[in-house]
Amino acid sequence: MVSIATSWVTIPKILESLLLAWAPLWLIIGIIFSGPLSDKLGRKKMFYVTMSLYAVGAVGIVFSYTYYLVLFFLAMLLFAAGGEMNTILVLNHEIMPSKHRSKTMFFEINFINFGGLLLAAVALLTVYSSVTFQRVMIGVTALIILGLLAYVRSRIPESIRWLAKKGELEKAESEMNKLVKDVEIKDDPPIEKVILPSIPLTFIVLVLLAAANTIGYGLMTYVLGPYFFPSLIAMILLVANLSEFLTGLGISPFADKLSRKLLILISFAGTVFSTFLIYLLIPYWTKDLILFWILLVVLNVFTGITYLTTDTMKGEVWPTIKRGTYTALVRFVAIGSYIPTIFLTASFTIYEYTMFNIFIWSLGLIAGIVWYLKGVETGKGRDLSEFSD
Repeated sequence: MVSIATSWVTIPKILESLLLAWAPLWLIIGIIFSGPLSDKLGRKKMFYVTMSLYAVGAVGIVFSYTYYLVLFFLAMLLFAAGGEMNTILVLNHEIMPSKHRSKTMFFEINFINFGGLLLAAVALLTVYSSVTFQRVMIGVTALIILGLLAYVRSRIPESIRWLAKKGELEKAESEMNKLVKDVEIKDDPPIEKVILPSIPLTFIVLVLLAAANTIGYGLMTYVLGPYFFPSLIAMILLVANLSEFLTGLGISPFADKLSRKLLILISFAGTVFSTFLIYLLIPYWTKDLILFWILLVVLNVFTGITYLTTDTMKGEVWPTIKRGTYTALVRFVAIGSYIPTIFLTASFTIYEYTMFNIFIWSLGLIAGIVWYLKGVETGKGRDLSEFSD
């Protein structure tokens, strides 16, 4: 929403950069609050907190007629979004059976792309309308989604694994019975554990993977338009999110059969190659938009896979009792690293900007190689208990 909001008010370049940085800033604030709180209070309770803030922000953005009001209500929406996503990453792993865990995670993460696609579609449909009408349409869309969220979340269980680890076995049984009747929670049978790399190495690898994905995708989707092609902001959002969403729909059904390690390695290699191709062809695609859209689609096919795999892995390699906190820390550092790159690249030429992106994706590729050689396989339908307490 922030990329679109840059066109709602007239502001100088430095404030435009601040508005673009506003999204990751308040996302990580929401993340770092919600992670530890979800470990303490429970996953489902966090959803009700974040949904309430989301509702206020969605209504407030409709009436934001100044730069400062836009910033205020976007901050509220983004704080809620950061908390929502972190809890989703944690909860899915803890309530889904092993044979469906990866595919459901892929599908859920992929619908973030659908959210971007929906927002871009609303922006394009209202691009020739007044800013007020565009703002109202986005607010109405957000409130409709809120209603759907409230209905669905009233019907999902609290994390059964989290309750069991907290020693609340009766509550865990009660929540399990919402899914399957007459189930008794017992101690887990002995299971052969896979030894994970040390927590520092796991953390560094995940931060590099997540940061490369966040920065690479953010610069080529959310920042590229405002900095270089203001008239194409909504279309870039639409093409990027549509490409990722369709890629996700194609790969998600097979997620439980695919190697997480191999997907990470191949997808980051693909982002490096496609961004290098974009760099080489700058003299051509800046003059021919058809070539530009083709290259953007190719890049986002690979970006979509990096996104699904890294976000899935963020929440699965930690102990249950600290899963919210560790997942939040990875996301906090990774998304936080995106903020300075927005200001750093504000004065870049298109050549410097694209070369910088190649460097960022290369860091992700290096981390992917390290995990492929030293990490463990968390995909292929493996039970969470094999590598997580």
